Amino acid sequence: MIKNILLVGLGGGIGSAVRYLCQKWFTVNFPYPFPWGTFIVNLIGCFLIGVIYAASEKSTALSPQTRLFLATGFCGGFTTFSTFAFENMGLLRSGDTTYFFLYTIGSVVLGIMGVFGGVAIMKVL
Repeated sequence: MIKNILLVGLGGGIGSAVRYLCQKWFTVNFPYPFPWGTFIVNLIGCFLIGVIYAASEKSTALSPQTRLFLATGFCGGFTTFSTFAFENMGLLRSGDTTYFFLYTIGSVVLGIMGVFGGVAIMKVL
């Protein structure tokens, strides 16, 4: 269990650092109001987590520990959006469209409301 936690932590740290570098690069090279860095990182993360999971299901080339390091750790640190998208794909594959819509709409709407709520509370304090 400790080894798994360390693998996730190491992968997450690397993924977070890579995300930061990507976002900084896009901010410097594409100084537009649209958040290109986050947008591109999210798309790359979604693609990577798809490749990682498909590769781990297709063969034994990726050990469970490698998958944990790459998918949960690196992709999780790089972007949690990749996990969100992967979980939604699972809901759609299993035919759980009601849960898909609840999860998608709930995450986006409540997440944005949560940010506004946190900002509002901090302004009062």
